[in-house]
Amino acid sequence: MLTDPTFLATVFVTLFVVIDPIGLAPFFVALTGGMTPAQRRAIGLRACLVAALLLTLFGLAGETILTAIGISMPAFQIAGGLLLFLTALDMLFDRRSKRRAGHAGEVPDPSVFPLAMPLIAGPGAMASMILLVGQTGWDWAGVLAVHLVMLAVIALGFLLFLLAAPIERVLGQTGTMVVSRLLGMLLAALSVQFVLNGLRAAWVA
Repeated sequence: MLTDPTFLATVFVTLFVVIDPIGLAPFFVALTGGMTPAQRRAIGLRACLVAALLLTLFGLAGETILTAIGISMPAFQIAGGLLLFLTALDMLFDRRSKRRAGHAGEVPDPSVFPLAMPLIAGPGAMASMILLVGQTGWDWAGVLAVHLVMLAVIALGFLLFLLAAPIERVLGQTGTMVVSRLLGMLLAALSVQFVLNGLRAAWVA
């Protein structure tokens, strides 16, 4: 299965669509506004590493862990959506800039939340890892293939994060502010969709 091109293509398309590294780049710009290129590289790398660890954990033992502690995937989706909504409010009302002004020298670190989780390793990506690994029948070549493709998608996301500074220069301060508000609105809608998906799944279950 490790060399099955059809399976690899299915895994790549699934994870690429769910993680959406292209769509994450503008969010990265908005969440790291005003930071230096070095800070952005560090945050992007840390976010990708944490997300890779989380998705690896869920690929190998996600269903077992959630079942063991009595948490369903719909509940996980709802919780992720609610947390993401709080971040959307920060972006819409520019609360992060106000916090920076009130804490001179301190720069909020969005690498673990919300970048690593739930933007990169969100409920959809975690559920996808569980399902894709399950499709391999726990053939270790297939399990390895799923995880290698996941790492490739996250690496692609990191490369796009590195383009954050040029994107911000093109937009300018006003453009960045407008994009931040727009993305905050989209992020709020995405968080509500997470909650609705979780509620729908819970209702079906």
